Amino acid sequence: MKQLMLGNKAFARGLYEAGCSVVSSYPGTPSTEVTEEAAKYDEIYCEWAPNEKVAMEVAFGASLAGKRSFCGMKHVGLNVAADPLYTASYTGVNAGMVICVADDAGMHSSQNEQDSRHHAIASKVPMLEPSDSAEALEFAKKAYELSEEFDTPVIIKMCTRVAHSQSVVETADRILPPARPYEKNIAKYVMMPGNAIRRHPLVEERTRRLTEYAEKCFFNRVEMGDTKLGIITHSTSYQYAREVFGDKASILKLGMTNPLPVQLIKDFAGKVDKVAVIEELDPVIENHCRMLGIDVIGKDVLPMLGEFSQNLIAEKLGQPVPEYKSLDENMPPRPPVMCAGCPHRGMFFTLSKNKCTVLGDIGCYTLGAVAPLSAIEMTLCMGASISGIHGFNKALGKESEGKTVAVIGDSTFMHSGMTGLANIAYNQSNSTVIILDNSITGMTGHQQNPTTGYNIKGDPAGKINLEDLCRAMGFNRISVVDPYDLKECDRVLKEELAAEEPSVIISRRPCALLKYVKHKAPLKVAEDKCIGCKACMRIGCPAISVKNKKAVIDNTLCVGCGVCQQMCRFDALQG
Repeated sequence: MKQLMLGNKAFARGLYEAGCSVVSSYPGTPSTEVTEEAAKYDEIYCEWAPNEKVAMEVAFGASLAGKRSFCGMKHVGLNVAADPLYTASYTGVNAGMVICVADDAGMHSSQNEQDSRHHAIASKVPMLEPSDSAEALEFAKKAYELSEEFDTPVIIKMCTRVAHSQSVVETADRILPPARPYEKNIAKYVMMPGNAIRRHPLVEERTRRLTEYAEKCFFNRVEMGDTKLGIITHSTSYQYAREVFGDKASILKLGMTNPLPVQLIKDFAGKVDKVAVIEELDPVIENHCRMLGIDVIGKDVLPMLGEFSQNLIAEKLGQPVPEYKSLDENMPPRPPVMCAGCPHRGMFFTLSKNKCTVLGDIGCYTLGAVAPLSAIEMTLCMGASISGIHGFNKALGKESEGKTVAVIGDSTFMHSGMTGLANIAYNQSNSTVIILDNSITGMTGHQQNPTTGYNIKGDPAGKINLEDLCRAMGFNRISVVDPYDLKECDRVLKEELAAEEPSVIISRRPCALLKYVKHKAPLKVAEDKCIGCKACMRIGCPAISVKNKKAVIDNTLCVGCGVCQQMCRFDALQG
């Protein structure tokens, strides 16, 4: 049956049709929907793991047991999972194991713009890159065959545009292959040095065979047109090139980007007058072509940064750029902001008011760095706030201990925060860590995590108690506050910063967007009492504005949290 399908949904459909049995992932835009959609198939066991490393190890374990498996993550998540990936390349697999990594060129929701092809090259694992939803489905199915034929994990690299765009796919029935029996094989699966050194030559031989396979494989194809220009491209760049050039160029579309073919590229280059390589981010294909002695147009005209588009490619490669109209008036800027009623806002206001140095982490609460709160001063990667404050305070001692905090979300804490907290407990820095517990994984669209008590399907699951966990890790000072209560937040913050030992503050209130959260009625402005001091604007709530020197409450946004009421000295904001 043909239907219009999101790239990530099509990928999940491919997992289903291929007989995948076990899925373990950590949510990360733009990869999240692959696992969410897979979870809708009762035939597949799906879970959210605490982090990507755990997810990949779960997938490896399922493969080892003889069932086809999958794990998904965004590009920075592959950094976390690199440890098992590089060694799984040596061990190989039993049943097929497929890994999805979704790159985010343009950094729409990411802290860097890395190119995941480098991980495939360095780990010596084959990588496939679909260019639309139909290929996402088909590549997922073919990846399992490739995995089992060559005894290797297979990475499928998505990108934001392929993951989050729709195209027509044709679905088929699920085919469940027979489970492969697990057989004890210490030499293959126990990667101590004596065994690993014997596995490395097998990896090199596999790469050689995969390179031969790439010459004539299903994933790579030549589309001949005008031979004045030949384009070598991949992923979403193929779609842009096809739209810009049509039949005015010949195209070599590479659906398998590691390992890259040799003779196929040489033969293609020999049929055209000149060659251009169109690829987002790093010149991986371009460098390969140059190594083969092929002179190409590439990053000398195309950018190393950001996403490509049809217009950009047309402009850079000398094609007509379609005319477009712009708005007559400049649109007002719309910077990212925490939602009205966001439970993090009160805590960030308290930190800002107390002039704290705040080391931040990855999550929607990273918006605490944005004006007017401007509270967060550092964000590096998942869990770095806690490890970072330990190093910060060890370096500065008394100079920083009484005014520096780390903030981290509940899901991020479970992902990568616990080891940093263990380091504080073990090596004893006088550090204050604030866990922003909004009872969900907010930044990627409300996925469950080990602290919520529910699994990926919303069924009851094991629940980790943050207070008991922190206590078990060696912390004596553990406080729980409601971030809507500014006075209590202020009191507890000052108390813990003044203490002469490590402490944890749990700022706990559910995300305002959760369906089960019952809000109060919107606040109203008593105009006769409002003097236009704009104190309420200091929290950056999108429900509050000023008009004619008076505060205005947007009834469609206000959830009656009362944080702004506590800031108004004139009782102008009323429930």
